[in-house]
Amino acid sequence: MSVVLTTASVPDGDKVAYWRDAVGKALVPMIVAPRGDGPFSGRITTDRLGCLRVSTMEADAKRVSRTPELIARSSEALVAVGIQVSGTATLIQDGRRAEVGEGDLVMYDTARPYSFDYPERFSTHVFQLPHRALGVSDADILRVSGTVIGPADGFGAVLQPFLSTLATSTHSYSPAVGGKLANSVIDLFATLVAEGTRQVLSDADTARSHLVLRIRNHIDRNLRDPALSPEAIAKAHHVSVRYLHRIFEGEGITVGRLIQQRRLEECARELARRGRTNPTVSAVAQRWGFVSPAHFSRVFRTAYGLSPREWRSLRTSVEGSGTPQPNVPPAVALPATEHE
Repeated sequence: MSVVLTTASVPDGDKVAYWRDAVGKALVPMIVAPRGDGPFSGRITTDRLGCLRVSTMEADAKRVSRTPELIARSSEALVAVGIQVSGTATLIQDGRRAEVGEGDLVMYDTARPYSFDYPERFSTHVFQLPHRALGVSDADILRVSGTVIGPADGFGAVLQPFLSTLATSTHSYSPAVGGKLANSVIDLFATLVAEGTRQVLSDADTARSHLVLRIRNHIDRNLRDPALSPEAIAKAHHVSVRYLHRIFEGEGITVGRLIQQRRLEECARELARRGRTNPTVSAVAQRWGFVSPAHFSRVFRTAYGLSPREWRSLRTSVEGSGTPQPNVPPAVALPATEHE
């Protein structure tokens, strides 16, 4: 049987307080702040399908907030999926801002603070079920909460019409049929979380790859700067040093070693070139960011098995003999540096 809560017969001065209680009973306790100056109007219809609570809410413009204090007084954590029937909404949760338009579907978690801002009169369907019934990790729910799925977006194109129809016909199903439908909805929501998690992780991997590429290009452009370091690179890319090291964990080399390797490779190339006048070894080292000639000679020998002078002598003699000169191999076996 449907439960209907409406402000229609409530005195104007009591409408907001009544609506706040109605929202708390039908959905979860929240702070309600109407946006208009006139009497507030709202209506909520709620039904149940097994452990699934299905509500349709229509109300004037307002802002609702789920605060830590209200969450602490709640006995059960719920996952909610909303479908915007009319009007628009802005959901903020976990620092993410989701703009929800007509037909859009959005998932959120009642166990963590959030707010909805409705700038005009609106209507929405809300499906709520316990965390435990969904059978997915809290971490996965966190990844997808606040994500908007449009009515034409892949899985949303299938899910949205089904949920909209279900929300308007929930009262007509017998308990047995309702229980089966609830199980189907739970499976669909679990799939929604899985698909959303996969997309979030894929997007994160893509963003991380692009950032690594930008950092590698930054290193190549700034090799000559003695101050180039993980700290300077992190600051230039607006990330923490810790995060910088973490995104390079899959690169097979640390940021400090990469800086040193690239500097050694450029030094090796320059030392191998034959010219009318050859700069000194220390001048080459300094040009590519090495401050200490002794340190440069030590790490160069470790990487190439020859001193810089021996390398120059061998390479220039090979070039002078007319024998094709091999490419400079990557510097390897680098020792730890102060940049690590």
